[in-house]
Amino acid sequence: MKQCFIVCDVSLCHDCNNCFIACKDEHVDNDWPPYTGAQPRHGHRWMNILRTERGQYPRIDVAYLPMPCQHCADAPCIKANPGCISRRDDGIVLIDPVKAKGDKALADSCPFGAIYWNEDAGVAQKCTMCAHILDGEGGCGGLDLPRCVHSCPTGALEFFRLEPEDMELKIKNESLERYNPGFSGGGAGVWYKNLYRFEKLFIAGGLLKDFECAEGEEVTLVSACDGKTCSQLTDCFGDFKFDGLSPGEYTIRINGAGEKTVAISESLNLGSIAIKHN
Repeated sequence: MKQCFIVCDVSLCHDCNNCFIACKDEHVDNDWPPYTGAQPRHGHRWMNILRTERGQYPRIDVAYLPMPCQHCADAPCIKANPGCISRRDDGIVLIDPVKAKGDKALADSCPFGAIYWNEDAGVAQKCTMCAHILDGEGGCGGLDLPRCVHSCPTGALEFFRLEPEDMELKIKNESLERYNPGFSGGGAGVWYKNLYRFEKLFIAGGLLKDFECAEGEEVTLVSACDGKTCSQLTDCFGDFKFDGLSPGEYTIRINGAGEKTVAISESLNLGSIAIKHN
């Protein structure tokens, strides 16, 4: 059976919150039995946006990570109460709004913090991937997408219905990853592209020659961990940036400036480096 997947491209998310607002529009004051009850106006973020800042001025960047329920294949919430949470054949994980009544512990069972407690209704709630729309029970004008995906103006969110083997091929070809903070479960209904922008580190700097931006100069990075090297040429501003790095020790080699070894636990701006004429 075809599975439902959302792919989030971290490099295209600009924190506009259209997805968040669309989710509110679809679920606040709207009951969609048997999928879910109405979402509270405040407090719940069924589509949350996580934020991180990397580097030091002036070489910094900010990345945003859309965070709905991950619809895990090996979902901890299902293990917490198998009787009231289930994973459909298409991969969507749903909380039964009747059977889950009163089980506040469900809100603490999710390692992603994607389950919220509705105090007024006395039930745990979360993203349903707009299953009611996908099943033809909601939406308008033939809409066959989760509202968050439909509202994304940059294409950071995409929705797919694919056979499992086709999705596996897509994951491999596009280097898609799971976001797993301390959770090692299996597959999921949500995958990420360019996740390094949120999880990994960079080393950046700029080269100056005679106090001018040194364009086209080669800079080489060597990892002390595995000895791997990579090189790049500085841009028109004399800048270089090695991204997608893990914490550890690296050596930067620059023609005309020798080499410098640094240990990083966060992204690092090396500042401006003067180089000599060859």
